[in-house]
Amino acid sequence: MPEKTLSIYVVGPSSTGKTTLCNALAQRLGLQKPAYVTEIARKVMRDKGYSRDTIGSLQMQQDIMEAYFEQEKMLDELGCCVRLFDRSALDPVVYAILTSTDADDRRARKEFLLNSDKFRKVLARYRSDTSLVILLKPVSEWIHDDGVRSLENQQECGEIFEALLHELNIKYRVFGKGVKYLEERVTVVMGLAKL
Repeated sequence: MPEKTLSIYVVGPSSTGKTTLCNALAQRLGLQKPAYVTEIARKVMRDKGYSRDTIGSLQMQQDIMEAYFEQEKMLDELGCCVRLFDRSALDPVVYAILTSTDADDRRARKEFLLNSDKFRKVLARYRSDTSLVILLKPVSEWIHDDGVRSLENQQECGEIFEALLHELNIKYRVFGKGVKYLEERVTVVMGLAKL
């Protein structure tokens, strides 16, 4: 295990294998909660009465983002060396953009979520050499409707993730059909993380 903090963020559209990869990584690394941060958005949605029908709500996205900030703060206080995140504080920004009505709305929603001191702090972590961001692209045979995930516009969602990562100058690695098998994905992440 490294002496410095290492944060691994697995992001991407719904049904791209994020949770499957994170579960396998957590098992390989021997991580449990709180160091393994699972789907915060689902908890916020359940606790605050949101659903996939309210995914366009800016308040919902702000609440999800706030929950990520709180989780990062708690892990800092606990001094967890290795942290694994199934999603990130970037996700609410992507979904706010994806559900915008036009270019002006898109710009306003994005700026609202990005222009906070808390986001700038977590952005510095995402840009750090102690973070590894993995972007998963859709693999058609993995798509499964569980009644919660938004399965519309997966391609566009992936493109927004990629554009946002570029715009915010966050280094990332893309996994799609070329790195399809779970064991291969785990091995590549472990190598990239130098674990």
